[in-house]
Amino acid sequence: MNILVLNAGSSSLKYQVIEMPSQHVKCVGLVERIGMEDAIFNHEIDNEKHQEVLPILNHEIGLQKIAKTLLDKKLGVINAVNEIKAVGHRVVHGGSKFSKTVIVTQEVKDNIRDLFDLAPLHNPANLTGIEIAETIFTSAKQIAIFDTSFHQTMPREAYQYAIPNEYLSTHKIRAYGFHGTSHKYVSEKAIDFLNKKSSKIITIHLGNGCSMSAIKNGKSIENSLGFGPMNGLIMGTRSGDIDQSVLFFLMKKLNKSVEEVNNLLQKESGMLGLTGFSDLREISEKAEQGNTACKNALKLAGYRIRKYIGSYTAVLNGLDAIIFTAGIGENSAIMRKLACENLNFLGIDLDETKNEIRSKEIREIQKTTSKVKILIIPTNEEIEIAKQSYKLIK
Repeated sequence: MNILVLNAGSSSLKYQVIEMPSQHVKCVGLVERIGMEDAIFNHEIDNEKHQEVLPILNHEIGLQKIAKTLLDKKLGVINAVNEIKAVGHRVVHGGSKFSKTVIVTQEVKDNIRDLFDLAPLHNPANLTGIEIAETIFTSAKQIAIFDTSFHQTMPREAYQYAIPNEYLSTHKIRAYGFHGTSHKYVSEKAIDFLNKKSSKIITIHLGNGCSMSAIKNGKSIENSLGFGPMNGLIMGTRSGDIDQSVLFFLMKKLNKSVEEVNNLLQKESGMLGLTGFSDLREISEKAEQGNTACKNALKLAGYRIRKYIGSYTAVLNGLDAIIFTAGIGENSAIMRKLACENLNFLGIDLDETKNEIRSKEIREIQKTTSKVKILIIPTNEEIEIAKQSYKLIK
């Protein structure tokens, strides 16, 4: 069965065609800079890469380009669009409505739209991807996989805020957690790798968006992101944790509107606000060259991760392993080093030589004397989405 996995961003479309249940990836692609005359279309099949620069002015044109390429005699992997039996869509925020993967209906789309305010950078683009896919892959089941659903096992003491109860019961204001597809995938890989069903694990997803989860016996009991995907760790353009008083100061004393404050914390803060750069590779290079702001930003990011490792070890009442994953977690030795500094008391002891080795395989990077395993596990949200889609329609 061919499943198209689609991850629609505000100006991008990531896709894979995966044959299930074998989990064979037939092709991988990415449309970047949607809305521009010089958008970039990347497509890879059988380890051969194809790239075009062309006008892709909206998501519909982008998805039509993807469909046309999938049918291409040289680059394609299908002979007709009806060979795609399901389209699995990543949707960031499922609120309290969705605790599991669902087949898309009009009601599902309406609920995703109702959550736009909680994930303004993601849910609108996710819904756009669904609506356009419906018009192109007309015979396929459209399936929504929510970043928040894995964290529905969090206990009340983890998800409830200390505000009047009516805001939870009536308005569903609570912590939801995000990046659930990634945390689920790597935690299951870790459990298999450790061969330990009874386990206490911290997963650290570091990309442009970042989050950490405390996972006990395969169930999420804490996540660093909350009501929306904005708090917790320092991210590419998002601030992470900040004192609420700062928001009132910005609005009252500096006369910033709600929209301006939202834009500041979502798009102008994080590593970008601290350094002027949002790409960690560039920040790391500048830090090595002596850039004080970049060196400071890396220290801040590492410090924040260590704080969460400490608190999550307490929540778990022990720790078997920490896992680094996603683009930065898998590839940045400096970020892993900073995240593991001065944690010897918790039994976390990084081997700096192992940490520098690059590989796409699951690997251990702790010293032999370390009580806690330190693992790098490449995430594969697309495989996880395909697995959940296949399981649902079967």
